This record gives sequence, structure tokens and C-alpha cells, in this order.
Amino acid sequence: METTAAAAAPDPAVFLHVRIVLSMVVSLSIARLLSGLAVFVQHPGRQKAYWVHLLWAASTLLLLVHFWWWEFRLAQLAVWRFEVYAFVLFYAGLNYLLCAVLFPNDLDEYDGWRDYFLSRRRWFFALLALSFVVDLGDTWIKGSALLPKLGLEYPVRAAVYVLLCGAAAVIRHPVFHGVFAVGNLLYQVSFIGRLYDVIE
Repeated sequence: METTAAAAAPDPAVFLHVRIVLSMVVSLSIARLLSGLAVFVQHPGRQKAYWVHLLWAASTLLLLVHFWWWEFRLAQLAVWRFEVYAFVLFYAGLNYLLCAVLFPNDLDEYDGWRDYFLSRRRWFFALLALSFVVDLGDTWIKGSALLPKLGLEYPVRAAVYVLLCGAAAVIRHPVFHGVFAVGNLLYQVSFIGRLYDVIE
């Protein structure tokens, strides 16, 4: 019986191995965001900031911090298979792509950040919608018992965000994007504070 329990117990060394790779991707993502935001401080007169774009940058930064915070639950996995490792790494890479779309290498083809964000919105919101779908799988990997604890709000949240992202990809109107950006950030802070404030 002791042998069975030992075999089922998670090996900390395995998660450490996975965590190193994940931390590299998350670090690159955060660095991309912070470098992009620093441009507005370094060269305030070069390009006019677009507040909706900045709100989504703040939201993505919070998403990354929250992602790394909650991925600690992966330490409870007793067995790591390559497909699970690849899936989690894909999720981390998806977050990096969000950051890369938010802050390109240059804006030569666009008339400022507002024009860039609205022009590239289909890519950004498609990636964001996909991240909510992938997050469902990531949560399931952490343990099927976790889903009931999160309640009905969790899957409904994912479905609503996919629909809203689909609408945002089609609609170009600045008012819609402003309302969506503000509402998203307020809800995101509330959701994390209510359901993810403590690692169990």
C-alpha cells in the first residue's frame, strides 16, 4: 500500500523541469509587454498612445501574472505525459503571441497605436478567444475536481468571452472597444479576487 501511495505521489523534480520552460515563456511575454509600455515613457511624443490598447496591455499583463500564479497547481500532477506538457507549453506560447500582437516591432505601416490596434484586432481577439478555450483544458488537467469548485460562472465566462471576442473581431467602432476593454479589466480583477486569490 505504501508503494502504491508513493507511486501516485507527484515528483517535485518533474514539475521543476516543466516549470523552468514555462517560466522562460512567461518571462519573455512579460518582457515584451513591459518593453512595449516603456516606449510611451521613453518617447512620449513619438507615437500617441491609444487608451483602449493600453487597457488590453494591462489586462494581458494581469493575465500573465495570474497564469503563472495558478499554474502552481500543476505541481499536484502525479504523472506528466508529453501531450500534457505540450498542451501547457502551447498555452504559454499563446499568451506570448497575445503580447507580440499588442506590441509589434514597429508601426511603420500604421497611423499610430489606435490605427494599429483596430487594424490588428481580428488577430488579437482570435488569440484571446482561443486562450479562453485552452484555459478550460488547462483547468481540467489540474484535476477534474477543480471544475465544480469554480462553479457555473467559469464555463459561462469562457463562452461569453468567446462570443464577445468574436464580436470585437468584427466590430471596429471605438465605443464598443472602449466599453469592452473597461468591462473586461473590471471583471478580470473581480474574477481573480473571488476565485483565485489563494493557491490551494
